[in-house]
Amino acid sequence: MRGEDRQQQEMFLYATLEDLVPPDHPLRPIRAMVDRALKALDARLDELYGEGGRATIAPERLLRAQRLMLLDSIRSERMLVEQLRYHLLFRWFVGLGMNEEVWHATVFTKNRDRLLAGEVAREFFAAVVRQARQQGLMSSEHFPVDGTMLEAWASQKSFRPMQGA
Repeated sequence: MRGEDRQQQEMFLYATLEDLVPPDHPLRPIRAMVDRALKALDARLDELYGEGGRATIAPERLLRAQRLMLLDSIRSERMLVEQLRYHLLFRWFVGLGMNEEVWHATVFTKNRDRLLAGEVAREFFAAVVRQARQQGLMSSEHFPVDGTMLEAWASQKSFRPMQGA
């Protein structure tokens, strides 16, 4: 019997994002490593942000989003923000709820720049890599690099002429 092509959307969904991510999905162990690294850096993150003023994007979300960009070869903050609007797996990884508003790409970029200027971001990425190495998830035999990411992140400010070239 042929199924019916209904166009009506469900009005209510009784599930969390956690329920929708398969238990054996490859991002689950990565998210666990990321969360352990962030927990270890909690005091450092507290030092970076003042008590008063307007709340900003949580640094944990910024760092998770940066890790997601690297893992999934997302070329720009604009593309990341667009995908966060509809990609439930990405929302789960970053820590956004299903109904939570996604930030604007410009706001994300400004907050990310401030966070990456400090050593805490370097410590975070190093901690995640260290955990992956300890769990045997890394190999020195093969390391793929997306050249478009390198080209996109390069800028005139980071350009250094080669000696003798």
